[in-house]
Amino acid sequence: MLIWFLPVFLVLLMIGLPVFFGLLAAPGILLYLNGQERDIALLYRNVYNGMDSFPLMAIPFFMLAGELMNRGGITERLVEFSQALMGHLRGGLAQVNILSSMLFAGLSGSAVADTSALGSMLVPAMEKEGYTRKYAAAITAASSVIGPIIPPSGIMIIYAYVMGESVAALFLAGIVPGILVGVGLMVMVRLTADKYDLPAAKRVVLRGTSMGAVEWWVSFILVRLNIGLIIWAFVPLGDDASATANWLSLGGALLAAHGLFLGIRQLVGHDFRMVCKRAMVPLQTPILILGGILVGVFTPTEAAAIAVFYATLVGFFILRTLKMKDMPLILMKAASTSAVVLLLVGAAMAFKTVVSLSHAPEQLAAIILGLSENPLILLLLINLLLFIVGMFLDAGPAIIILGPILGPIFVDLGVHPVHFAIIMSVNLTVGLATPPMGLVLFVASSVSGERVEAIARAIIPFLLVEIFVIFLITYVPAISMTIPRLTGFVN
Repeated sequence: MLIWFLPVFLVLLMIGLPVFFGLLAAPGILLYLNGQERDIALLYRNVYNGMDSFPLMAIPFFMLAGELMNRGGITERLVEFSQALMGHLRGGLAQVNILSSMLFAGLSGSAVADTSALGSMLVPAMEKEGYTRKYAAAITAASSVIGPIIPPSGIMIIYAYVMGESVAALFLAGIVPGILVGVGLMVMVRLTADKYDLPAAKRVVLRGTSMGAVEWWVSFILVRLNIGLIIWAFVPLGDDASATANWLSLGGALLAAHGLFLGIRQLVGHDFRMVCKRAMVPLQTPILILGGILVGVFTPTEAAAIAVFYATLVGFFILRTLKMKDMPLILMKAASTSAVVLLLVGAAMAFKTVVSLSHAPEQLAAIILGLSENPLILLLLINLLLFIVGMFLDAGPAIIILGPILGPIFVDLGVHPVHFAIIMSVNLTVGLATPPMGLVLFVASSVSGERVEAIARAIIPFLLVEIFVIFLITYVPAISMTIPRLTGFVN
């Protein structure tokens, strides 16, 4: 009888019950009707146990870091930087919207935060430039799904927690797929420029921008340090090189980086250089997070705490855009957002208990393997299933419910667990922008004032691009697996 937990859950969702209560009510009702009252106590006790996890602490930390940076004016600097790079293209502000989402993804890891922060700024600007409001809202919603794909990613932390995978491996595996989604959307904007009569190309670089002395020197040092370390990484030093040789080679790399930028500054204008410098401090966040994880200085959870510390340092002491009076609102927003995610995780982990008691994974595995034994065909069918699920269910609960059921099946068929994790995460993330229940569609509607139905129609070409990328990463594992393998996080 417990096998009916999923249909009952879907019925509860359709009548408007919130996901959190549906995840607990559906199995609770069935356990009671099945005479398993003792298991009901286990079900609700697992709500707390599901949240009581050190890896999940990364989620509220990343939420807080995103709020600190958004409130501290980081979003505006990223948009300015994107305009300087992409504003001269046909449909420049649409391209800026996509690039800003790719950059913002490295700060927040949340599609909803992306839609809210960038949409409130770019949708009115795009409308003023001549874009229709529904088109501006659609491109904002479509590009915001990049947020949970490019690291850091909240849903990948959840997947790693549920399935026992490496968070660092999932983070690294999401880099190329996230970039592919962004590039694909940019290509689609260019291809549809004539159809939608997008504004003509024009160079957009803000004039008269300035920055404080502290920020100027921090940016000056950071940009040379980053490039210098990249150059140093390619210096052919042996394992037996002395400490003196290593320090000399590092000094030479930093001097080479400084010389490189002295040459570049002659080729670009003062305003362009200033916009790039203003973006340098915010762009250091993903470098700090991924760099620290790759080098082994800290774990992903510790990296989230470091991101909060860095965002606080930047907001209060470098950019000086944050005040103590801003902190209560920032903490409240981060706490409420984190609470929603963690409650869903706790309820979904309790839901998972009934999944295991019902033997649904074994029965579903038998059904799936009965359809075909060809992994390629099964991957196609699973992508279709995930896409449909993503239309109605948020990515976090969907991963916790379906991950333990589907993951082992495809691992047994020879699909690498990290590869399947990316397939599932990207597919369910795209579902956030898919009608009829895509969460970011409703956020984009709230931000823009446009009806959800109008945004849903305008977003279709961009969804087709994202679906194409999903199938591309499904059937070409090297797209997501190359970076984790090169860095040694995947054998």
